[in-house]
Amino acid sequence: MSVTGTPVALLYQAQQPPARNGILKPMKPGGYSDSGADIAYALREKQVPVSTPVMHPQLMIDLDWVFPDTEAGILHALSKGAQVLWLNTILYNGHPVEAFLKRGIAAVGQLPRNTDLYDDKWTTNKLLQKNNLPIPPAILINKDNLHDYQLNFSFPVVAKPIRGRGSDGVQVVDTTEGLNKVLAEMFAEDKYGTAVYVEKFLPGREVTITVMPPGKYMLKDICQEKINYWSLPPVERFNHEDGVAPYNGTVAVVNNSRVLDDAQLQSAAIITLCKQCESAAALVGAKAPVRIDCRQDEQGRYFLFDLNMKPNMTGASRPHRMDQDSLSALAARKIGWTFADLLENMLRQQWRM
Repeated sequence: MSVTGTPVALLYQAQQPPARNGILKPMKPGGYSDSGADIAYALREKQVPVSTPVMHPQLMIDLDWVFPDTEAGILHALSKGAQVLWLNTILYNGHPVEAFLKRGIAAVGQLPRNTDLYDDKWTTNKLLQKNNLPIPPAILINKDNLHDYQLNFSFPVVAKPIRGRGSDGVQVVDTTEGLNKVLAEMFAEDKYGTAVYVEKFLPGREVTITVMPPGKYMLKDICQEKINYWSLPPVERFNHEDGVAPYNGTVAVVNNSRVLDDAQLQSAAIITLCKQCESAAALVGAKAPVRIDCRQDEQGRYFLFDLNMKPNMTGASRPHRMDQDSLSALAARKIGWTFADLLENMLRQQWRM
């Protein structure tokens, strides 16, 4: 099965999403233009037609490869011949791309309304818990109850933004005094909004699982139809800093992550965990890869603690970024996919409203 010859344009995040119930999602510097450029370059190298803002994009200039996710940016992409929009950006209800999707433009990525809903950790984890998926104990702490909240689980705990981005703002604290200090700082900074998500710290092994949507895929050079959500091999994270995996913009994930070995992949615990993550992806209606972070407690039981509707999708495509494979790209290599193969298979799952 060949990839469509329809021209593709990569969108990046040009503006911060609006607040939702007082909760803010901070922007990534560059708005994912780096991964967008990695994707565009890799697709073009595989002879997929890619529309770009300039006629001859420069290898090291990210913005030569991607269009802003504004109405003007999308119109520019379409004027350049794009017929598929790759939504490598943060989506939300009312996002400018919705008007174009309603006209029948094809997309790679999530539905904006689903991303808006499930970017909220509290909403998502309560949905997973309701469906008998293992979630760490957690509470919301608002500015209003900053001095009278009650934990129903023991320290240490993790304080994190409700609409977070990677490990940005995530902190492990050991005492009530330490938690109060972190909360006061987060609210004073006003970077994440009016509430903070606090959950029990899980001290065991951390793995992350990329779940692919149903569809037709090239696997071992054979076109195979996947009628259900399915997992790429889990990737273990190690060398945490203060109990938290460092931000990939600070430490490249290839330096602190590895795919589980064959024996580990065949263990009952990991097989069960993959099935649980696949169920979670189905619950949020994923139309593109999602990445779910999981960790063991003191007894070795795995919990799903973070569902990422938009996984980081950097990749080793451009010569100056050969150490920039994302966690999903690392997982894909285990099944024989290069970064470009992963992207081609994501492109095969394009959809229309």
